[in-house]
Amino acid sequence: MKIVSVEFEVSAPELRACPAWALPEFAFIGRSNVGKSSLINLLAARRDLAKVSDLPGKTKLINFFVVNGAWSLVDLPGYGYAEVGRQRRMEFNTAVADYLAGRRNLRGVYVLIDSRLPPQAIDLDFLQWLEGTGVPWGLIFTKTDKQSDAKTASAIAQFLAALPAGRAVPEVLRSSSETKRGRGEILASIGRRLAEAGRAAG
Repeated sequence: MKIVSVEFEVSAPELRACPAWALPEFAFIGRSNVGKSSLINLLAARRDLAKVSDLPGKTKLINFFVVNGAWSLVDLPGYGYAEVGRQRRMEFNTAVADYLAGRRNLRGVYVLIDSRLPPQAIDLDFLQWLEGTGVPWGLIFTKTDKQSDAKTASAIAQFLAALPAGRAVPEVLRSSSETKRGRGEILASIGRRLAEAGRAAG
């Protein structure tokens, strides 16, 4: 897929403020500081489309970008843990939960995972919740330039082994905003999902 144009559309604080259109949407989400903004800028071939910050949790709203006038890239706020008394619970924007569970034209979710880390409970918990929405999802392992391909492959294998048994293996992609690795593969994945959605609609 060739990117001809990318235009910011709107930032929505809740589901009912999301654009009233029929464009297929592909959402990107991950734990705070996983490199999501850098990846979005890589896909768009724009340095400042999504704001990159050293401070985790920069994205607070649901941000919509129109790509090639044909589909929308959706930048979602990240998830994390919140301290509740002596316990920790998974926390992510209520609007994000409403969006993922209720957005009819959402065609796929790409969940970003830091390739340098062992399986994190927060990622596994989020994927378990996401599985219950019925929305197709895949994994993008980020920051692969920070280590060898062998270490990345080992991290991916460990993560997949930590997923619940019996589930089909999800689509797995690798990326690096530094080396531009994965851009073509991710855009090709979106292209395939667009084609599948088109055939289903036809």
